[in-house]
Amino acid sequence: MGSLPVISGREARRAFERAGWRFDRQSGSHMILEKPGMTGLLSVPDHRELRTGLLRGLIRDAGMTVDEFLELLRR
Repeated sequence: MGSLPVISGREARRAFERAGWRFDRQSGSHMILEKPGMTGLLSVPDHRELRTGLLRGLIRDAGMTVDEFLELLRR
């Protein structure tokens, strides 16, 4: 398993969008993403830096592995 870099919320959003998630709306400082076929939503903070624990939780909630996310991040 790779280690997570420090990235912004917008960079994380772009990686999740490459995985099929789509931007639904913004509520305050949080970007809400949804994916057809998934019951839950992702709430990604629009911050300059996301803590690695928060990012790891978002990745888990999206049903992905860290390595899958890192691959999408590199595209």
